[in-house]
Amino acid sequence: MSCMGLRSCSSTSARTSEKYLPGIRRFASRACMFFALWAVMTTASWAQFSSLVSFNEAGGGGGTPESSFIQGVDGALYGTTVHGGVGYGTVFKVTTSGMVTILHEFTSGSDGAYPTCALAIGSDGNLYGTTSFGGDNVWGTVFKMTPGGTLTTLHSFGGADGAGPTAGLFLASNGVFYGTTEGGGANGDGTVFKITQAGGFTLLHSFKGTDGKFPYAGVIQATNGYFYGTTSAGGTGTGVGTIFKMTTGGLLSTLHNFNLSDGDNPYAALTQGADGNLYGTTANAGTNGDGTVFKITTGGVLNVLHNFDGTDGQQPMAALVQGSNGNFYGTAQAGGTSLDGTLFVMTPAGALTTLHSFDGTDGAHPYYGPLMIDTNGLFYGTTAYGGTNGEGTIFSLGVGLGPFVELMPTSGKVGAAIKILGQNFVGTTVVSFNGTHASFTVKSATEITATVPNGATTGLVSVTTPSGVLHSNVKFRVTPQIKSFTPTSGPVGTTVVTITGVSLTGTTKVTFGGVAATSFTVESDTQVTATVPAGAKTGKISVTTPGGTANSATNFTVT
Repeated sequence: MSCMGLRSCSSTSARTSEKYLPGIRRFASRACMFFALWAVMTTASWAQFSSLVSFNEAGGGGGTPESSFIQGVDGALYGTTVHGGVGYGTVFKVTTSGMVTILHEFTSGSDGAYPTCALAIGSDGNLYGTTSFGGDNVWGTVFKMTPGGTLTTLHSFGGADGAGPTAGLFLASNGVFYGTTEGGGANGDGTVFKITQAGGFTLLHSFKGTDGKFPYAGVIQATNGYFYGTTSAGGTGTGVGTIFKMTTGGLLSTLHNFNLSDGDNPYAALTQGADGNLYGTTANAGTNGDGTVFKITTGGVLNVLHNFDGTDGQQPMAALVQGSNGNFYGTAQAGGTSLDGTLFVMTPAGALTTLHSFDGTDGAHPYYGPLMIDTNGLFYGTTAYGGTNGEGTIFSLGVGLGPFVELMPTSGKVGAAIKILGQNFVGTTVVSFNGTHASFTVKSATEITATVPNGATTGLVSVTTPSGVLHSNVKFRVTPQIKSFTPTSGPVGTTVVTITGVSLTGTTKVTFGGVAATSFTVESDTQVTATVPAGAKTGKISVTTPGGTANSATNFTVT
């Protein structure tokens, strides 16, 4: 029985007898909660854990992996180890069956040393990452590497522009990477920076303590276009960490200062859920002192969803990942049955269930790398220690999620080219964007390139293969475009402006100089009409849809 079915029964009963309505609603609500919890407990009862790799530094192998993976266009997983190789860490690829190939051994020279980050894939298909040490100035590097292992250093940090980047890079919608350094900058408290795929570097913000310090994690870009991140310390009050918001140009504001009761030391990056809220973890404090899971709106309202108590985990340091079933999956680096860490699942409401407790032989202490969900439907992750040689492991976790396709990027305009990753693509007959068919090319069994078609709207991407239809795990956001508007000037209240563009279906807001129009009509996918509102100011016209916000190139003049 579904929660929707219960709500339907409640409505029917209400029409029959109003006096029973409160009781029926309470029953429906409790039943929905029961079924949600039952689903999580059922998942936990048959979660399938498998140890795939035990690292061995002897003979040039990697060791101490502290990060997660990225899925390449070839279907393999790519990651880093802090140690191993010639002693300064490695970049490796691993098949989903556990076959490891070392691609690069860091030398602590110009190529850097001790990579603690996960890798990112650029629009050019190359891998991008950071090292926390080494480079020309000792303070770490940003690098790119071909899938075959040819590495190029793009930037060496010098202290003033940052030092010790511990997080990976985030490829923003503008095609530029954004990242953080844990230290350095104008005040020695860490930085936020951006870097192009060609290596053009820009320092965006230097933390100063009161707005946070020591950002261990990187930033993410939310669907509203802003960047969000955490600092592991600093802020006002207790000084135990912050959550911040930042524009693409580097204007930063603090959303939340942690105060111990809601956690401290957020080492992990944030994750945006399907509901638009941001989810994250703190490594310490909370009710039991063992860390928390929290939810925060993009406006800054925070709620603690779970307080760890040691038995279900301790010191969660990695980001959460949301599965196609809507639940969040994560790791705690300590606690559990053997105190070696846990894997858990949590509903968006905060009901948490332990899926696996590490015992040392199958790994120990999954540190900063979040679980990664492969397009085959399985989760993959690492532990920094444990395993046969005590030097870390790679594992997989199955919870019954089906295969899907991954989109790179997850938003774009009509006419944009995107990559679709998955399996068994040979023989694909249809690719569609929320039901609108697209032109596409099957590049390999694991990669398709497709063009966002005219008339496409924000929604799931579907791929019809000989084995069945696969859907994307997130919605592709078709970003709107404003081509022109007429008239270009007029008074408030009476002037009706015709806005011409692309992907305007589903428009939810129109503004004139930042003032929202109270009256507008979506005439078609290419046209919206709006009345200039009272209080409007001379400025850009903006149109907001589920795919994003478009701004006019020129100003509308209020006369």
